[in-house]
Amino acid sequence: MDTVTDITLRTLAISGTATLLATTWSLPLAYRLAVKGPRTVAEALESIVGIPTVLIGLLLYLLFSRHGPLGPLRLLYTPQSIIIGESILITPLLIGTLHRVITSLYDTYGETAITLGATPSQARDTVLSEALPTIAGSTIMAFSRATGELGIALLVGGNLEGKTRTITTAIALDVSMGEFGDAIKLGLALLAILIITSILLNRFNKVSYR
Repeated sequence: MDTVTDITLRTLAISGTATLLATTWSLPLAYRLAVKGPRTVAEALESIVGIPTVLIGLLLYLLFSRHGPLGPLRLLYTPQSIIIGESILITPLLIGTLHRVITSLYDTYGETAITLGATPSQARDTVLSEALPTIAGSTIMAFSRATGELGIALLVGGNLEGKTRTITTAIALDVSMGEFGDAIKLGLALLAILIITSILLNRFNKVSYR
């Protein structure tokens, strides 16, 4: 039987992996859009930041189901399916926040570096080094968003005990069964995670504004 600790650690592992994955492609995309890409693309991505998680979950369910195009991969009701869904969910958030900061920093540092004879890669390194606090803060914010997600985890994860049960899906199950004591314990665990990430985010924001 899953304990609060088991569910919390599983949630952290799934959301942490999803955040790392999303960051690996969001950062280079945000940089490219800030330097060369049309601003409308970044604006379009920002517009879907608030997309309902249940919609992403439904689309992935149709893709991963037995008769779906990705059915043979057998990803449905696995931690991997939740990771994929959460990484998709937080990608627009990451690109949107990183794009705004990188655009400003590139105008200040990147173009100056190129004017002084730096190569594009050197200019990129300069800009990204200046953006490190914001990159860290954006990553923490995305992790917080992934951790509190319910629709995707429920639809493609299936809330399987010992396998795909996360804090949010466990709370939903406990409430439906009238197990309010367990739901409160899980809620406090989730609240603690969100408070810690909020404190870290505020500290990184203070560093980035210095």
